[in-house]
Amino acid sequence: MKLFKKILKFGGLAILALLACASVYVYNSGPEMPPDTGSLITKVLESPLPELVKGKKGFAKSHGLNIWYESITPERPAKGVVLLIMGISNDALGWPRQFIAALVDSGYQVIRYDHRGTGESDWVKDWNSKHPYALADMADDGVAVLNSLGIQKANVVGISMGGMIAQELAINHPERVATLNSIMSSGYIEDPALPPISSAVAWNLVKVALKYGIIGTDRNMIKMHIASRIILRGKANYQLDTKELAEQVLYDIRKRKGYNSDVSRQHQAAVFLSGSRYDQLKQLSMPTLVVHGTEDPFIPIAHGKKCAAIIPKADSLWVENMGHDLPGYLTGTLTKALIANFQRK
Repeated sequence: MKLFKKILKFGGLAILALLACASVYVYNSGPEMPPDTGSLITKVLESPLPELVKGKKGFAKSHGLNIWYESITPERPAKGVVLLIMGISNDALGWPRQFIAALVDSGYQVIRYDHRGTGESDWVKDWNSKHPYALADMADDGVAVLNSLGIQKANVVGISMGGMIAQELAINHPERVATLNSIMSSGYIEDPALPPISSAVAWNLVKVALKYGIIGTDRNMIKMHIASRIILRGKANYQLDTKELAEQVLYDIRKRKGYNSDVSRQHQAAVFLSGSRYDQLKQLSMPTLVVHGTEDPFIPIAHGKKCAAIIPKADSLWVENMGHDLPGYLTGTLTKALIANFQRK
């Protein structure tokens, strides 16, 4: 019995030592922050927040869930409607302000919405891995938003997982899609013939989530999002708008429902459950634009190139010095290409 107790004692000490080493490893991990990050966050924390939701707000009902949306209209009659679909775990506020402004200033009504499980939309509390929802269900959320606003057709723009949802929407509801616009995305994320998504990037994102998310102060949450964006920028060389990002994170925390720690695994399950869309993408007939950054560290550009090759009416834009991100300095380049696709017949 004494020997057994000694084994337990030393085993416990070994576990504690391993945990201590792991804590030090996680604490010292993560990308280097811009030199003024601390003072910038302090200024944002102490200053009044700008109003980030200025359009018409509402809720659509989809599969029993309330889906929050915002519709922003131009001053003159709209040339068309743009439905924006954000990436994994992100809500509608993840779309850069100047990106939306450029589309609205060009004469388009812009609609953005919170994915189920994010932002002001309902969070799925009874989710389990045996009965997950799929990307097709999330595409139905976008259709529900259009229905709520009485809109028959939209130019659908999705990034990353949002691009996959946009593809599902075009496949399952082609009559609702004027044009398809898939940015830094994939038609089959597990395609054995293509390079896989980066496990190194995924692990780095997990580490910054552990580093800053366990003690989830407002300051740490802002740091976590800045660090994640730096990781997703990859080797691309441009400055992030850390002030805008800090304001967006703090707005979500203080004026909305904050961040759902469970949604990442739900969205991941939806992505992997969906499988390949290649056969269905080959049947699409609407004008399509596939955009991918040459420096994307997460979803290799080969995924975008394969989508562009198999979709019948696909144009493509391969953007130099762009990672898995929508950098502000490329707003003009990206929106010009999108609008050109909106106007295709």
